[in-house]
Amino acid sequence: MRHFRSPGPPAVLIGAILLCACTPNALLPLPASSPEVRAQSAAQAPDLDLLYVTDRAKTVNPSGAVSYGPERSYTVSFGSIDVHGGAGSSGATGDMTLAGVTELGRYPEVPYPAEITAAGYRRAPQVVAAHEQAVATLQGEIRKRISPTDRKEVVVFIHGYNKTFADAAESTANLCRLLGPDFVCLVLTWPAGGSRGAFLGYNVDRESGEFAVSDMRKAIRAIGETPGVRAVDLLGHSRGADVLASALHLLGVESYVSRASIAERLKIRNIVLFAPDIDIDVATTKIFDVFSDPDLPYGARKNLNAVIRQGSLHLTIYSSPSDQALDMASKIFGSRLRLGQLDLTGPEAKALRADPGHFADLIEVDRDTGAFGHGYFLSNPAVRSDLVAMIRDRLNPGDPGRPLIEIGKAFWRIPQGETQTARR
Repeated sequence: MRHFRSPGPPAVLIGAILLCACTPNALLPLPASSPEVRAQSAAQAPDLDLLYVTDRAKTVNPSGAVSYGPERSYTVSFGSIDVHGGAGSSGATGDMTLAGVTELGRYPEVPYPAEITAAGYRRAPQVVAAHEQAVATLQGEIRKRISPTDRKEVVVFIHGYNKTFADAAESTANLCRLLGPDFVCLVLTWPAGGSRGAFLGYNVDRESGEFAVSDMRKAIRAIGETPGVRAVDLLGHSRGADVLASALHLLGVESYVSRASIAERLKIRNIVLFAPDIDIDVATTKIFDVFSDPDLPYGARKNLNAVIRQGSLHLTIYSSPSDQALDMASKIFGSRLRLGQLDLTGPEAKALRADPGHFADLIEVDRDTGAFGHGYFLSNPAVRSDLVAMIRDRLNPGDPGRPLIEIGKAFWRIPQGETQTARR
């Protein structure tokens, strides 16, 4: 039986409403003069075959249609989503329909069973075999989809608070259509969008995000280790950015201990955090944790002079000081500041200047930020253009075709207007 608790103070309740009402879900029209248009093929609204990985509980309606709800599952499921979209006579993209969800496999239920040996515990052979089969099946689906493409590149999106399975698929479809048909797109969707708990379920969703971190780590590892994949781009919005950052933190420690580079091992090219709902201090420790702990084993023992190879990995963070939704999240948690609120000219940005190389770019969005300043990654044409230039065209900030305004080393601002040029 579900139990419902009364919402908190009115201001906090308004904050929860802001957080859940700020990301557009319908397919978006593409601005005629922006780089996204070049990502479209002659067919303006191609059907999409999205992959999904989820630890949501499975649901089946009376007609037998499969979906996934807001409750947590102890198994990780994966499969495909058929997305149909139409184009109007003007060439603008039209409405989108999720035509069908097909589950293709699932991991064993956690915790994995163990057996007792004279030396201690070990995983039961049957669960290890089932796990290996799940990984092989998922990787087989990825290989099948990258096979006809030239780039062999996978784009992964993790959604934010209060998003249903369908919401997550729609946002991923929007991103996939922007980038074009030579990318394989996958949505990692965690148990969000329920009605239990306070603040319109914000507290429950936050804990569900923590529940999902280990599952997202498994999925990212499987994707990155798929034979034939050349590059992986990981995108997270709002609370999903925190889930992604936490999973990558674990994978980063794992790679360091095994004396490997996370970028080289998992083919990670871009990590993109849109309006990240992460406390600024927590974000700093997650980003720089391995580098700040020389006692961490590097192989069998610590190595104070270990070289951490960056490879092709690059981090991009989009923030908006006018993000009202994150402002209310800060009030809910008593946080000093959320990473997605960062003012790049303010003192709070100082800690993120610790990067001595060019591992990260921080991009401020101060106008056209959409409803409550939080959903601009899909609503703002200039942000969408910048994302396409970064991922599809592999342009650096300030390059021709990516006209960001430089406001400091690795700190940039989205320009307002097509004719504005970058200052280098």
